[in-house]
Amino acid sequence: MAVDLAKGQKLSLEKSGGGSLTRVFMGLGWDAVRRGFLRKKSIDVDLDASCLLLDRSGKLVDTVWFQQLRSKDGSVQHHGDNRTGEGEGDDEVIVVDLTAVPAGVQTLVFTVSSFTGEDFSHIENAFCRLVDAAGPAQTELARYSLSGSGTHTAQIMASLTRDGSGWTMTAIGAPASGRTIRDLVPAVARVL
Repeated sequence: MAVDLAKGQKLSLEKSGGGSLTRVFMGLGWDAVRRGFLRKKSIDVDLDASCLLLDRSGKLVDTVWFQQLRSKDGSVQHHGDNRTGEGEGDDEVIVVDLTAVPAGVQTLVFTVSSFTGEDFSHIENAFCRLVDAAGPAQTELARYSLSGSGTHTAQIMASLTRDGSGWTMTAIGAPASGRTIRDLVPAVARVL
C-alpha cells in the first residue's frame, strides 16, 4: 500500500520481509489546467522530470534529463520527454537500478521544471510517485502531490539517500525557479 508523503516526510526503502529494494522508478504525472467555457481549453505545459546524482559532499556527479537520458554509468535512465502531460498515469519516468548506483553517489535528487516557462498555477493533478520496479506487480511505494499551485516554475520533488546498505526517500517539495536541471543546481544545494 502506497504512503501519501507530506513535505519533509521520510520513507525507508527496505522491503517488509527484509532486504532493500533493488530497482525503483520515479513517475511524474500532470495535466494542464483547463479554462474557459466548459473547461475545454488548455495550454500545453511541458514539465520535465530530472535527476541529479550527488556525492557525499553534495557535489554534482551527473545529471539525467531530457537532453541526457542516461547517467554515465547507466544506473539511472529517463524514459523520454512528454511535452503536454496528455494521457493517464505517468507522463515521464526515471528508472534507478539501486544496485548499480556507484558507491561515490550518496544522493539522487528528483526535480520537475516547466520547460515552457508556465508556472505551477497552469497545472493540475500533478504528482510524483516512487514505484518498486523490480517485480511484475510494480507496487507503488509512495506518492507526493505537487498540486499546490503557485507562481514557481520548478519544484525539487524528492531525494533518495544512502542509508547504510539501503536507501531512504525524503519528500522535499521545495518550490524553485528554472526551466532545466541546469537552472536548478543552486536551488538543490540550498535545500539539502
